[in-house]
Amino acid sequence: MGYHAARKPPSIVKSVLRGSPPVITKGRSLLADGGLAISASDPTTLNGWYPFNGDNGQTLLGQIDLAFLGTYAIGMFFAGHLGDRLDLRWFLTVGMIGSGIFTSLFGMGYFWDTHMFSYYILVSVAAGLFQSTGWPSVVSIVANWSGKGKRGLIMGIWNAHTSVGNILGTVIAAAMLAQGWGYSFIVPGFIMIALGLLMWAGLVVQPSDVGHINPDDKSGRPNYEEELVPLGGISGSKGDAALERKDSTARKEEPESIHFMDAWRIPGVASFAFCLFFSKLIAYTFLYWLPYYIKSTPIEGRKLNAKEAGDLSVLFDVGGVAGGVLAGHLSDKSGASASVATAFTLLSVPCLYLYRTAGHTSFALNVALMMASGFFVNGPYALITTAVSADLGTHDSLQGNAKALATVSAIIDGMGSLGAALGPMMTGFISDRGGFDMVFMMLYASAVAAGALLVKLVAKELQIMSTRGAKPI
Repeated sequence: MGYHAARKPPSIVKSVLRGSPPVITKGRSLLADGGLAISASDPTTLNGWYPFNGDNGQTLLGQIDLAFLGTYAIGMFFAGHLGDRLDLRWFLTVGMIGSGIFTSLFGMGYFWDTHMFSYYILVSVAAGLFQSTGWPSVVSIVANWSGKGKRGLIMGIWNAHTSVGNILGTVIAAAMLAQGWGYSFIVPGFIMIALGLLMWAGLVVQPSDVGHINPDDKSGRPNYEEELVPLGGISGSKGDAALERKDSTARKEEPESIHFMDAWRIPGVASFAFCLFFSKLIAYTFLYWLPYYIKSTPIEGRKLNAKEAGDLSVLFDVGGVAGGVLAGHLSDKSGASASVATAFTLLSVPCLYLYRTAGHTSFALNVALMMASGFFVNGPYALITTAVSADLGTHDSLQGNAKALATVSAIIDGMGSLGAALGPMMTGFISDRGGFDMVFMMLYASAVAAGALLVKLVAKELQIMSTRGAKPI
């Protein structure tokens, strides 16, 4: 929740940084929407913030998104590799505190009156690097605490934190705009730092750390540390030596972490990874540009201000919560994750088309189509990044080696994050030149491509269900 809340402010502040181009008429400087232009020192900065209020402002904003998400995607591959080898409590703590610091530093540009584009690029790069510590780690931790039987439903519900974080980040950032756009970054940044300290104080990475048996451990035995507790009171150097010998033997038997390229060879990893590339491209285009799109598109002939647009955009995530939960539930019931993901992805195309072509005609219709789009866009995105990643990370071909979880999660979400980096950047570039009609064309094509990448897996699932007499959902 904290990671997502900390990455939401750029989407809320975009319209403020971009501003409305002034139009000179009868000796007065007016904004494009008819309001009086005001100085950049005013907290609302309606005429934008240099250099983002120039002719290529949307392209520059897209490059800021690329700097953050590109580093996030690249860092994801390394983060998963490190996550399988380091103490995840410390790893997450450092990542969260670092992310909070650099989120706040972006907002400090407002107070320091900084207009150097390079400053915002460098801060975004550092923030993306620290943000990449999150996803592989948390998926691995939750998978440690949940068995495979209801993993889709459990993780579908748990994954609601992404939408809750988006909503929380949106509400906080939008509420802070009246004080100055810098506060929209600083407040979520400080919340992130506080949550990082909370993780350091109380996070339990796996059940065995507190004496419980792991959910998928069929041996019925606790971990070796519990076996070393002397029931009869082993004391002295002999007892210590015995404990040390058992500890050393048990540690030697721990499986080694899987090699990065071996993780790619696990059946299904590549297909879902490239599917997530396109699914996350769509989801993050909405994450970073939906408030701007709402503000720039009149609904029933009226344009909303930045705060109203931000508040309205949270309904996309409300629909996403329901989509993630239902996708996980259907995956559990059918055992056909690829079929569920493909169905959701293809159904998102008509929803996106109707939202673009008819959403502006009625406020109620806009809300309904926005929530439906969030439902079908976030459903497969949530399913693939959680339950599918966890299942593939504990695939039968690994012979029980759970050390692959963070690496597999990093590969799948890392590829998705490359799409997430490309989508917002391309949106800024395309909207500057061809408008949002062309942006939505990109989204339609991405949805179709995501579904097409899973066709072979869908065919295999349907064949398996037909042989066991199950009916596809």
